[in-house]
Amino acid sequence: MPHKRGLTMRVAVIGAGVAGLVTALELAARGADVALYEAAPELGLAAASWLAGGMLAPRCEAESADPAIVVPGLAGIDWWSGHVPDVARHGTLVLAPWRDRADLARFARRTRGHERLDADRIATLEPDLAGRFAEGLFFAEEAHLDPRRTLEALAERLRERGVALHFGSRVAPADLDHDRIVDARGIAARPELPRLRAVRGEMVLLRTREVSLSRPVRLLHPRSPIYVVPRADGLFMVGATMLESDDDRGITLRGTVELLNAAYALHPAFAEAELVETGAGLRPSYADNLPRVTRNGRVVSLNGLYRHGFLLSPAMAAEAAAEIFAETLKDAS
Repeated sequence: MPHKRGLTMRVAVIGAGVAGLVTALELAARGADVALYEAAPELGLAAASWLAGGMLAPRCEAESADPAIVVPGLAGIDWWSGHVPDVARHGTLVLAPWRDRADLARFARRTRGHERLDADRIATLEPDLAGRFAEGLFFAEEAHLDPRRTLEALAERLRERGVALHFGSRVAPADLDHDRIVDARGIAARPELPRLRAVRGEMVLLRTREVSLSRPVRLLHPRSPIYVVPRADGLFMVGATMLESDDDRGITLRGTVELLNAAYALHPAFAEAELVETGAGLRPSYADNLPRVTRNGRVVSLNGLYRHGFLLSPAMAAEAAAEIFAETLKDAS
């Protein structure tokens, strides 16, 4: 990107979660000289993105989120498919036990773009769930990815573009002298963004060969709705715990039990699954659960992605890049 006197604009991105990595890639693709700084010593440590489900499910998320996420979320699926491998565009299945079918009806009323399923259609989509659920919803436009493989792929693409990745670098915007700075630190940016709040999420990773799924399954329950996301090598990510809390400890016993019980409710074979990993992280959120790109001088902040980090990062990165380039053009005029 041409800058003053024909020089290339130098941009620093702080934070190597999904928002920071995607923004760094967007900026590099537009010709900026990008450097990325991350406090953790390596990719994924202490990052909410590493613990994410990886569901690209804007229509399902609209059940409890602002409908404004749907259009950029659907566009984000195309973005991911064009930039990283192994994006599975198999849709999302939403189910509920018979006693909770009222929750399924409510979910259907609050969303669009779904097909109503009977037991036979559920069995066609997911044979291992045959006979277990009488009705469901299928959102065919949706997709999912493996967050960890995706973050690694993004980091590799940045290296191929010559972007310097500085891990173990705990910096604040005031510490850097770049032409522009993108602050994508998530909840760590709260000293500069006091309106941010933390929403705690908990997850478990299970491994079993006794269950096979082709797509994420959301199991509705009034007390503990969950999602189960299939990954390679017999792995399943089980998540959805959301707590208004600043507690940054590991997962609690209660959270673990609720997630495991809900997985068992989806299929009893999960009772014999290996418990591979547990985790908890703090999602950065604003009061309305919608992300924002804001600017203060040479610092552009991208934050508040809530539980939509992978879903909305492409759109928010494009917005941040547009803000930076517009200001640069103004400076040069």
